[in-house]
Amino acid sequence: MKRVLLKLSGEALQGNSPFGIDADFVSQKCEEILAVQKETGVQIAIVIGGGNIFRGAFAPHMDRNRADAMGMLATTFNAAALKDAFLQHGADCEVYSAITVPGVIGQQFNSETVDRALNNGQICILAGGTGSPFFSTDSAAALRSLELQCDAVLKATKVDGIYDKDPEKHNDAIKFASITASEALEKKLKVMDMTAFALCRDGNIPIVVFDFFHPGNIQRVVSGENIGTTVHME
Repeated sequence: MKRVLLKLSGEALQGNSPFGIDADFVSQKCEEILAVQKETGVQIAIVIGGGNIFRGAFAPHMDRNRADAMGMLATTFNAAALKDAFLQHGADCEVYSAITVPGVIGQQFNSETVDRALNNGQICILAGGTGSPFFSTDSAAALRSLELQCDAVLKATKVDGIYDKDPEKHNDAIKFASITASEALEKKLKVMDMTAFALCRDGNIPIVVFDFFHPGNIQRVVSGENIGTTVHME
């Protein structure tokens, strides 16, 4: 893989904390991502969610437009924390957002600008979702992967792949080493939402679901090692 889109949920930044951001865990993972970039030369763009702070879709009593706007703002909190951790490790890193927060995040996302930054070795954090309500950060990750012509979307999770049912609730859950997008949709496997799937299928961009918490897994995925589950587009 030469260029990847790493999709991080907001919950991934919690580490072992029940809420918010686990600064030590984030620092550790940023160091790991930076090491992968240096050792493999892979270009890394990161789409960050905001569910550890606020999730608009889970606020049914609010106006959805305002709730999703709050969710997009939550991603800028996480992006700022990620940027700080990368900079402390000496990385060339910048945040590019679909929404800007003057004084905190001023770089508006532009695919040409981010493309040049990635080619120059910068780690690019992409915040603000798509900039529009009613779209998940999964959809944002799929959209950005198309715009930036990435080789794959790497979806970082707390489990080691895609199962036929929840492995935390069912001991007999079966893991898929690989699966097609059509099979995933037919089996109603909750990998990404329908919009994200449709975008990845249009661009023929595979999705790799893997355990983000296990040390070394990011490099294993980037190096082509068969871990997690790969969703092939056809």
